[in-house]
Amino acid sequence: HRAGCRSNRVKKLAMVGSGNFGSALVRILGQNALRHDIFDNEVKLYVYEEMIDGKPLTEIINETNENVKYLKGKTFTNNVVADPDIMSAVKGATLLIFVTPHQFLKFDALQTAELGPDCKAISLIKGIEFEEGGPRLISGIIKDSMGGMDTSVLMGANVANEVAADEFCESTVGFATEGAGAVWQKLFDCPTFRVGKIKDVAGVELCGALKNVVALGAGFCDGLGYGGNTKAAIIRIGLKETAKFARLFFKGIQDDTFMESCGLADLVTTCFGGRNRKCAEAYAKANKAKTLEEIEAEILQGQKLQGTLTAKEVNHILKMKNLEHEFPFFTTVYKISYEDAPFSALTETPY
Repeated sequence: HRAGCRSNRVKKLAMVGSGNFGSALVRILGQNALRHDIFDNEVKLYVYEEMIDGKPLTEIINETNENVKYLKGKTFTNNVVADPDIMSAVKGATLLIFVTPHQFLKFDALQTAELGPDCKAISLIKGIEFEEGGPRLISGIIKDSMGGMDTSVLMGANVANEVAADEFCESTVGFATEGAGAVWQKLFDCPTFRVGKIKDVAGVELCGALKNVVALGAGFCDGLGYGGNTKAAIIRIGLKETAKFARLFFKGIQDDTFMESCGLADLVTTCFGGRNRKCAEAYAKANKAKTLEEIEAEILQGQKLQGTLTAKEVNHILKMKNLEHEFPFFTTVYKISYEDAPFSALTETPY
């Protein structure tokens, strides 16, 4: 019986992207691939090749089971195999995990790759793009670029270094089809990384993208020396505007999504830790003497900020639709970041 055969075939894994967060999660995938019979033991990891002290990064990863550039001091199981060639990394894959910064997402190669049958994708990418009609989800871009591939998302309160230290946390799979939701939950779930699931790709993904804009506001609070009350207010206002934005532009948004890990929990952890908050704090402390881009280059050493990019995309959409006044918080964060609004606007704007 053909359908039976297909569902019994072991699923072959490939992760596209190997930065800080990808490296933290590939540790879990390596362990779970060995733990569960439905997955092939080998986990391919596409790594953008760089030279580290005269040696290719992929070679170092495959010899030491450690990504010395982006996750120093933490090792993978040795079934994780780094590959600098994207075509060979994804060859035969039936489960594709996307975790590159969204400005590095390129599909030219992948569209001609030899993928396995009934391949599914999941996006861990926190960002958003716009087109004339409004916002476009990264998962939607992946789906359309990959010929209508079933695409889910994974978002949650998952600061990478804490995940890599095996500290308990949760995450959320947003799925479109039940079968995909179950497979992704099984692949990522483990005792220290508990994964819930909800049928709401757009809601889960927008929480993951927009929380980085809220985190800029939280970082401004810290840089200005405000306390917990102010930051709590910013988090509440940010969550409210996130839900409003999601419902305005997408159908089928579930109320429950905002109370999942991808919603409230991710917002809280990102506003207390994480790179967007950290850079926004430095920007406020410098009182705009340096641009956010200069601070990004200085503090992050090659990692990318998503909040600044998302704040720009969101503002572009709101301006185009004449909706800036409906989203005073998102608009204020953008204007502090890129226009001449003073930091005081953060607490003086009527929300």
